Amino acid sequence: MNQVEITRQLPSHLRQFVADQNYASRYSAKDHAVWRFVMRQLVEQLKHSAHPVYFEGLEKTGISLEAIPSIDDMNVRLAKLGWRAIVVDGFIPPQAFMELQSLRVLAIALDMRSIHHIEYTPAPDIIHEAAGHAPILADVEYSDYLQRFGEVGMKAIYNQYDLDLYEAVRQLSIVKESEDATESEIFAAQGKLERLVGNPGQPSELALLTRLHWWTVEYGLVGDVEHYSIFGAGLLSSLEESLICMDDNKVKKIPLTVDAIKTAYDITTLQPQLFVTKSCRHLTQILDEYARTMCYQTGGARSVETAIEAKVVTSCELSSGITVSGIFTTLLQNVIDEVIYIGTTGPSQLTLAGTELEGHGVGYHPDGFGSPVGRICNLMKPLETASEYELQEMNIRRGEITTLEFLSGITVTGRLKSMYKNQALMLLMTFEDCIVLDPASNILFDPAWGTYDMVVGEFVRAVFSGSADPTRFDVYPIASKSQALPCERDLEEAHLYQRVQDLPTMSGSGGGSEADIIALKVLRDFPDSWLLLINLLSRVPADSKTKTELTAHLYALKIRRPQLADLISRGINSLELNSLNKDTTL
Repeated sequence: MNQVEITRQLPSHLRQFVADQNYASRYSAKDHAVWRFVMRQLVEQLKHSAHPVYFEGLEKTGISLEAIPSIDDMNVRLAKLGWRAIVVDGFIPPQAFMELQSLRVLAIALDMRSIHHIEYTPAPDIIHEAAGHAPILADVEYSDYLQRFGEVGMKAIYNQYDLDLYEAVRQLSIVKESEDATESEIFAAQGKLERLVGNPGQPSELALLTRLHWWTVEYGLVGDVEHYSIFGAGLLSSLEESLICMDDNKVKKIPLTVDAIKTAYDITTLQPQLFVTKSCRHLTQILDEYARTMCYQTGGARSVETAIEAKVVTSCELSSGITVSGIFTTLLQNVIDEVIYIGTTGPSQLTLAGTELEGHGVGYHPDGFGSPVGRICNLMKPLETASEYELQEMNIRRGEITTLEFLSGITVTGRLKSMYKNQALMLLMTFEDCIVLDPASNILFDPAWGTYDMVVGEFVRAVFSGSADPTRFDVYPIASKSQALPCERDLEEAHLYQRVQDLPTMSGSGGGSEADIIALKVLRDFPDSWLLLINLLSRVPADSKTKTELTAHLYALKIRRPQLADLISRGINSLELNSLNKDTTL
């Protein structure tokens, strides 16, 4: 199945995040050179530290060391593991990422990290997503954990701060990845993020869950604090951090418990501590331990309060199964903290089992929705379970003036127009000429406002993020169009990478070749392009003057740019190792 077919199968509200890989035109020879360098170094570096399934997973998911993977080729392999993949443009909203994960769809970032962030990048890139996340899916228990995390994550309540933080991190990563960005642009983006991080307020459910995701899926270790291996994608895709994390003097190791949600993280820097899980099965246990405390499982007044504090669209599911979605602004409680009335402001939706009730979308409820919750007087069972006979015994009849007196003191009086049931459960009662009063006789609904729809439910059993039917009420942030654009110098350098890639592999000797001409231009115009120089070095004859000049220049560059010394040494060592086997580019 290719990405076009996969996209068609996705819910409509998720399709906006799917990008087109355009493989042939998307990635330059320079991008492939960076991929080869990083992957060869990672495989060598991780051979004793990665979870054993990592190397098995590289093969099972179709990850080659030689070239950036095609998403369609990956999907042929992923299908055998019960997963699919789509490509996305960098960061997507966390809740969208979680929903895709719950559908066993891996979101893979399109972009390739720049050479300036070759060891570690704060932005999602195809090395991190494809070579970091995908291989561990070969572990069945981890695969199940990832899907379970998505199911829990898409229910986690987020707030406006989370949305602002998401966009600030995205913008900073774009600016940092752009070689054309000015210092003032980086400073401004960094400052915006720092101001947000400095005033976080109380973390939302999603923020806490995202921390658990970070310390397991992204930066997780498995084993114990004395003997562990790497399974987190952030570590598996970072030349720098996958090495540093193994040094216990530099990175503290902590046994994983649910307490990990208390530890914040900084996406733009190296992590000072990491958590060690006992097994992939243990991950699911920790996740479920936290999930039991979340509003989608606890319900009740405190969960509605959390929804109100979030100031974004959330959903309240009543005991009858009917769900109200919108921005909640009103909560009335009795003295024992039971919910007796809930209300929203702005576009709202009524649903059952994740499907919008016909005629009860945001078009019909554009200004909000409110309803009492609880039992009514003299009915010895929840209203939603009452039979037609029991309702008539209480003078509750269609077409007649009816008064519902709730135990809470709320009253609903009006002409009962209709009742909506599902499998004998009462879900919705619609009144005309209706007035709704709170226990102090304050008006909650006035007859002049039109038809009154009252949802039926004894209590609020669940509260969760977003709308219950996002196909009809899409509240995800729209896909951002901001992205780093290459400058002219980038394009010129990329052209040289292509010319080098098109050269034949080194053989024989002599001078005056195309390689010599390219070498003169690189040494003159791009003297610090160490990876381009190493790629070129692999193409020139072994006994040529150009090879001597390139080698000397690289050793001089190590001295002049000490921050590049380790990378240059890695490249030269790999070149020498490859030459023992067969000629190839890095």
